[in-house]
Amino acid sequence: MINKSKILRDQHGRDHAYLRISLIERCNLRCTYCMPEEGVKLSPKSHLMTYEEIYDIAKTFVDHGVTKIRLTGGEPLIRKDIPIILEKLATLPVELSITSNAVIIDRFVDIFKANGINKINVSLDSLNENKFKHITRRHEFKSVYNNILMLVKEGFTVKVNAVLIKGFNDNEIIDFINFTKDLPISIRFIEFMPFDGNKWDMSKMVSYAEVMEYVNKAFSKNSIERLQDAPNDTAKNYKIKGYKGSFAIISSVTNPFCDSCNRLRLTANGQLKNCLFSATESDLLTTLRSGKSIVPIIQKAVQAKFKVRGGMNTIKKLQEPKLHSKNRSMTTIGG
Repeated sequence: MINKSKILRDQHGRDHAYLRISLIERCNLRCTYCMPEEGVKLSPKSHLMTYEEIYDIAKTFVDHGVTKIRLTGGEPLIRKDIPIILEKLATLPVELSITSNAVIIDRFVDIFKANGINKINVSLDSLNENKFKHITRRHEFKSVYNNILMLVKEGFTVKVNAVLIKGFNDNEIIDFINFTKDLPISIRFIEFMPFDGNKWDMSKMVSYAEVMEYVNKAFSKNSIERLQDAPNDTAKNYKIKGYKGSFAIISSVTNPFCDSCNRLRLTANGQLKNCLFSATESDLLTTLRSGKSIVPIIQKAVQAKFKVRGGMNTIKKLQEPKLHSKNRSMTTIGG
């Protein structure tokens, strides 16, 4: 007999109340750290979850303790049935949020409001139009920038995610922080992480300590405020006194937050990943389509979760290409 209350508790005592669901593998940008230059082999449409299957799987997780669902991609808003997906998931007793590159997000403001979506994460890795084009391989900077301003004006809680790459955008750290001076947004600096095909190496990574070096040089000690992190937060949060917004650092590589991790990930083709760094997956969709319960698979996957970064518990292991190349590219995991 399965203990319903323990399904989402792993062997390290962590309860998983947060599910990230990727709706689609495709994207309308081609960010270098997310998608290999040669592209990715996409799952056939028949292998992707339908909106009914997304709802059924999500409901199972909610029934067993999930209280927060974030929708990701690829770019989730290019999925044609996104309005139906949002409407269905909004009936569940969860906090529903979304991560987008914001290229076409202006078309969905009314849909978000109708379905109680207030928290939106936007991916933006440069405030320089030419750099944006270089890293995304697309001319969409103005759309993204203007849509961020629009979201704030419309009253959404906005976080801007910037993946830092040494020699590319680390000289924009202070520009990003100053972006929060007059806008009530949170800029989140994310350490460059290894995934299949993104040409990761340690020398390209800007660490938590290095970010704070930039901050301490640009601002006086008394003006830098350390904020209280939320429970299970992935980020270390700060703000500059007098600024409307804040900034944070997500240090998955140099200072991982695994001890308090409460996240699980569902890929667009119905595979459960118990960790972003995990090379293994558990097939929920095939079992669901066969009419069987997915609960035992979920429980087994959660129990198999490593204590730290999919078993890569040292920087040395993280630097082994054979370990992280077994994982998917980021675009097919879900941001």
